[in-house]
Amino acid sequence: QVQLVESGGRLVQAGDSLRLSCAASGRFFSSYVMGWFRQAAGKEREFVAVINWSGSSLYYADSVKGRFTISRDNARNTVYLQMNSLKPEDTAIYYCAARPRKTAYSRVDDYVRADDYDHWGQGTQVTVSS
Repeated sequence: QVQLVESGGRLVQAGDSLRLSCAASGRFFSSYVMGWFRQAAGKEREFVAVINWSGSSLYYADSVKGRFTISRDNARNTVYLQMNSLKPEDTAIYYCAARPRKTAYSRVDDYVRADDYDHWGQGTQVTVSS
């Protein structure tokens, strides 16, 4: 069993920065692909960012590219989402997710669907005021 716990969400103003953390425990392995998704009120859960096991490959949704950075610290079993230049449109519950890699040759843009992920955290609320 894998447990994922997000933290760091809070109310901020437009233009502010925020870093979210996702701590993994249980039967979690550093080889897992890790993703961030978000779900705004009344909308479907959408892809935000993904990172491969080593942190060498990253992929972002167009809506956050250039503003958000995903990273991981495997020694701490933690994944981060650094969010800069936040906009009111970024307001959502942010979820981290994990799954084993599909193959040794899969690329991070193969992991943009929520249905690809086996394990999910409970989410952390990010609210960006104008």
